[in-house]
Amino acid sequence: MTSETGKRDFEAPETEAETELPEGFDTTGFDANVDTSGFAGGAGSAADAERIAELEAENADVKDRLLRLAADMENLRRRTEREVKDARTYAVTSFAREMLSVADNLRRAIDAVPDEARESGDSGMTSLIEGVEMTERGLLASLEKNGVKKLEPEGQKFDPNFHQAMFEVPNPNVPANTVVQVVQAGYAIGERVLRPAMVGVAKGGPKQPADRSKQPAANQDGEAGDAA
Repeated sequence: MTSETGKRDFEAPETEAETELPEGFDTTGFDANVDTSGFAGGAGSAADAERIAELEAENADVKDRLLRLAADMENLRRRTEREVKDARTYAVTSFAREMLSVADNLRRAIDAVPDEARESGDSGMTSLIEGVEMTERGLLASLEKNGVKKLEPEGQKFDPNFHQAMFEVPNPNVPANTVVQVVQAGYAIGERVLRPAMVGVAKGGPKQPADRSKQPAANQDGEAGDAA
């Protein structure tokens, strides 16, 4: 169509072809809040706005699902690492628990040797005692190599997580709830108790001193400093 001036006038097409993203298009970093301020009005402006709204909603849904999937994968990775670590640490739990009876018998054999036999100077008895003690040390070293450690609670404050109180010993010179005797040795594997130590605890003495690590540090004059 031409005007009177001879110049050709162009009319906007009634419809516009849809623009689709090519297959495999990388949408990393695509923002769901699309800026539509640059779109000019026209015959297809209403359809464009509707299509943009659909794309925004679809993109927001995809981003939400990707974030949830990423969070699930991270949780799965951490849980798998923890399970693998625990499996390595506690794989020998059953075997180690069976070996504790062997360690107990070796200790009983050593404790059963009378002092007279130790002091007699008999080479055969001395060699036997040393052999049993060496066997005990070797067993404990092998257990420790696999993460099993013998508890040494004597002189420490009673801890119900690691100790089992069997009796109380009146002793006013020792703080109350202090382990003063070990009836049966306890063992731990990793951060878990393999077998609690059976102990006797003191009673009648002064209370256990408070944990100094939880108290304010003293200043140079010996007075407690103000908390920061």
